[in-house]
Amino acid sequence: MTHDSHKTLALTALTLRVQNLERQLAFYGDLLGLEVVQRQGPQTELALPGRHFTLTLQHEPSAPLRPQPTLGLYHFALLLPSRVALAAVFRRLVEARYPHFQGASDHGVSEALYLADPEGNGIELYRDRPRAEWPFRGDRLAMVSERLELEALLAEAKAGRGLVPQTTLGHIHLHVGDLDKAQAFFQGLGMELTQGDYPGARFLAADGYHHHIGINLWARGRTAPAHSTGLLAYEIALQNRPPQTLTDPNGAWVQIVPL
Repeated sequence: MTHDSHKTLALTALTLRVQNLERQLAFYGDLLGLEVVQRQGPQTELALPGRHFTLTLQHEPSAPLRPQPTLGLYHFALLLPSRVALAAVFRRLVEARYPHFQGASDHGVSEALYLADPEGNGIELYRDRPRAEWPFRGDRLAMVSERLELEALLAEAKAGRGLVPQTTLGHIHLHVGDLDKAQAFFQGLGMELTQGDYPGARFLAADGYHHHIGINLWARGRTAPAHSTGLLAYEIALQNRPPQTLTDPNGAWVQIVPL
């Protein structure tokens, strides 16, 4: 991966429309450890002390819960700096008996835990392996989905804790209706295809990363009711790019800001 000082792209913010704000705050705040940094009207902004990303919850009590799977967010992925940090969050979830844990995978490039927040928004918690250990097929990345030994991971942490301040927004994975159109959109933001042979999915990134964006066809074109809960917007910081607001292939706002 490119050293931080030479990054050309970073994911820096995400906004979710939520139906039950207090329940979501209990999850993101009390369980995962994000702190409220600002409240303005229906919006509550959360962050970790490191301020590497912000999560904004837009409260709309009348919003219908988004059915799964439908076009839009598959998951957003929070990147922890070490295996121990990942294990500590896992232990916290286990100790809390969190009911929406969905599974775990070893992707070769990373180790990942999957869960959903109380309103069904997908979340991946993961740690990267050193780039020298990433699997390649020729000159192409070859991510896999293999079993992750959860007991071994859990043994890395003697105590549970929330997300550490160094946690970043590592990637966003979207259900889309057309892979070619979605790929073209994100290539227009300076990303390159890193893996295109994963069944029904493609992955794109800048700076030699494994992926900043995942896109897939697994929702089979199903759409959610208008104004449903879920992903409203996300922010991408780009080097040498003026501020700009775009809409992604699913209609979410994409705020481009300087890196």
